[in-house]
Amino acid sequence: MAGNRINRINEEIQKELSALIPALKDPRVQGGMVTVTHVDTTTDLRYCRVFVSVLDKTQEKDVVKGLKSAAGWLRRELGQAVQLRYTPELQFVADDSIEYGAHILEMLRDPKVVKPANPANETTETEADAPC
Repeated sequence: MAGNRINRINEEIQKELSALIPALKDPRVQGGMVTVTHVDTTTDLRYCRVFVSVLDKTQEKDVVKGLKSAAGWLRRELGQAVQLRYTPELQFVADDSIEYGAHILEMLRDPKVVKPANPANETTETEADAPC
């Protein structure tokens, strides 16, 4: 039962932070497109790990530094938006799961890496190639 509550809190924090981050005036954060991919809050609501993904990977470290420096302001705004007994301390972490997923998808599409399930059927029709 408590896990369901934490999941709802995580979703609400993710939604609020996604709305607050574009309002930051830090040039390190404004320079790149930042996406909050996942939020993981401890059960006692003291700490919250916020996983962020940046479109331009060269700016990723700067964006995370900018978010860490703005963590106090974000925490205060989050506390006003989400009514909890404790507003968790925000810890920002760079997330590479989107890049990793794209890499796995690329490997799965490579016939040298993954052999087809039915060797007699070497070619597969895509949705664009299939007759209507």
